[in-house]
Amino acid sequence: MMLVQNASNLLIRPLEKFRKEQIGATKEKRKKFEKESEKYYSLLDKHLSISAKKKESQLQEADELLDSQRVNFYESSVEYVYQIHQVQDRKKFDVVEPVLAFLHSVLTLNNLTVEMTQDFMPYKQELQLSLQNTRNHYESTCEELEELMKRMKHPSQISKMQSFVPMEGYLYCQEKRALGASWVKYFCTYHKEGRRLKMVPCEQKPATKQAPTVLTLKSCIRRKSDSIDKRFCFDVDAVERNGPVTFQALSEGDRKLWMEAMDGKEPIYHSPIHNQAEMELNETGFKFVQMCINYIEIKGATQEGVYRTVGSNIQVQKLLNAFFDPLNPGSVDLHSSDWDDKTITSALKFYLRSLSEPLMTYDLHRELMNAAKSDNLDFRLSEIHSLVYKLPEKNRDMLEKLIKHLVNVCSHSDENLMTPSNMAVIFGPTLMRAKEETVAAMLDIKFQNIVVEILIEDYKKIFTCMPEDSTSPPIPPPRITPRKRQPITISKRPARVYQALSHTPQQHAENGQKDTSNVDGDVSASPKPIKPAKPVSCAPLPPREPPSRQAGMRRPANRQDRQADSDAERSCDAGQKPDSSPAANGDSWVRLNRVPSFQRQKAPLKGTPANPEGTSDGLVRTKSADKHPICRPPIRPPEPPSRSPAPQKLPVAASSESTPTSYVASKTKFFENASRKVVSPPNSPPSSSKTNVKKEN
Repeated sequence: MMLVQNASNLLIRPLEKFRKEQIGATKEKRKKFEKESEKYYSLLDKHLSISAKKKESQLQEADELLDSQRVNFYESSVEYVYQIHQVQDRKKFDVVEPVLAFLHSVLTLNNLTVEMTQDFMPYKQELQLSLQNTRNHYESTCEELEELMKRMKHPSQISKMQSFVPMEGYLYCQEKRALGASWVKYFCTYHKEGRRLKMVPCEQKPATKQAPTVLTLKSCIRRKSDSIDKRFCFDVDAVERNGPVTFQALSEGDRKLWMEAMDGKEPIYHSPIHNQAEMELNETGFKFVQMCINYIEIKGATQEGVYRTVGSNIQVQKLLNAFFDPLNPGSVDLHSSDWDDKTITSALKFYLRSLSEPLMTYDLHRELMNAAKSDNLDFRLSEIHSLVYKLPEKNRDMLEKLIKHLVNVCSHSDENLMTPSNMAVIFGPTLMRAKEETVAAMLDIKFQNIVVEILIEDYKKIFTCMPEDSTSPPIPPPRITPRKRQPITISKRPARVYQALSHTPQQHAENGQKDTSNVDGDVSASPKPIKPAKPVSCAPLPPREPPSRQAGMRRPANRQDRQADSDAERSCDAGQKPDSSPAANGDSWVRLNRVPSFQRQKAPLKGTPANPEGTSDGLVRTKSADKHPICRPPIRPPEPPSRSPAPQKLPVAASSESTPTSYVASKTKFFENASRKVVSPPNSPPSSSKTNVKKEN
């Protein structure tokens, strides 16, 4: 029983604890590692299949997503590897120590066994010392292992994990099949000494076991981005293959590492036009442009979207290289079956863009932009006309040749759908460009198109006759219709002058009113007494009989009417004392308290004597002047309606007219009252005027 108890306590329980804690934790780390690996490689396959023609923002977003997933994958892999190392180290003493302890308990069970095992004591002591050293070494190196694991998790260290020699990792190889090309995943190892690349397929067929493929490299060149619809590609020339083998790396950094290991080179971007002399307008360039124009006008002028559709870049470079070959320039037959319309139009545009200086020159670019921005169409055309003749002779000849061709192509716009505006959009940036590519230059592209559109639409006027005066820009034509009103400024505004009212009989006759016309029932409230003017020749007023009270109960139309009546009365009956009041005629009206305006505070007329009867007589004169007849309508403009609330209107029996509420209504009301009051009854006798004044006071 003691042996069984010792076996359970000293051997079985420690081993079970080691299995659960250490080996169990390792299994969990392995599950996490496999899960993150599956996520990472599935996302990597999708990422590598993204087209290189996608927008830059979409590609950057995909790269960031892959980088974050790659960090998670490396973290899980490092943790899994660290856990395996821990198990391997702890196994050396966590498993051996329980076995040694159990054996020690067996050997010391009784005296007989102790004596029999004396020869094995040195081996046991040596084992105990070795176990103690192993435990101490593990505890001392455990902190270093944890620090190393933290550093390996950092993204900057992750990118350096693949920089080992020999270079190894995953690559996708393009293999041509019967139904097209396919990308096969390989685990590749490159040995720089023999320049050998060993390729092991990752997807083994179940029936057969594929042997690794070994290639001997001759050269390595990075693949051009526009030549393939994949990213991170490079070509390898091998001895065992006739043509180049295309590989795809996992990322841009991975491709750089492979190319550094293989001594890779960058592709050579060469222009079809090699020398600087061939970038100028020379005879070969004129010949090439003329040949393209002749071909397009014969075969492609009616083709839909001519000059708008783009040809193959490889074919365009091939055509330009063949035509501008320094050994045999111009020896190309465009009518052969090798060249199509899109290739020829694209080659023509490429040649014009490849000139060292644009066809419209840098010097005239700013002046052409200013002319295109003008709102005056005649000025715009004449300015561009004069600037065209400032071009160098070769540039003007080439421009005339090209614009004439574009006019011919645009004449078939019903078939090819290329109007002058559409053609200008294509050839604007081709014929004109700023010397420095700034934001302002980018915004001026639309004005470049306007210049080319004007050249196409007005080709005959621009290129068949010289400009009238190329030294000075034409002056815009004057305005056909003059301005209705001049602009008013505060600094130059003259003072407003109001004409004094003239009350001569001649002016009354001009206004169509008679001097002898009289009005009853209209009164005017003057803010202060008005001094009488000099007597003028007016017909004496006949005495009026008092009309009936019902016919006289009427209030005046507005303040302008009463003011006009008062002014006319003073002009026609100056110096004559009032003989009646509104109450004498039975008029009933309410006096309005209004704020006097600057138009009513008018100085007395020239030659007006002072009031001989004093202030009280002036007050009586103001009130009695309310009923004198008017001679003409007022010349001054009436005041706007008052903002104060209108008084309650008394019931009217003889007339149902109400107070006007606007300027037009008051004006109309005034002339209607004036025309009716001409035939009103005569004034009342003077005796009743004094009595009514006293009652009113």
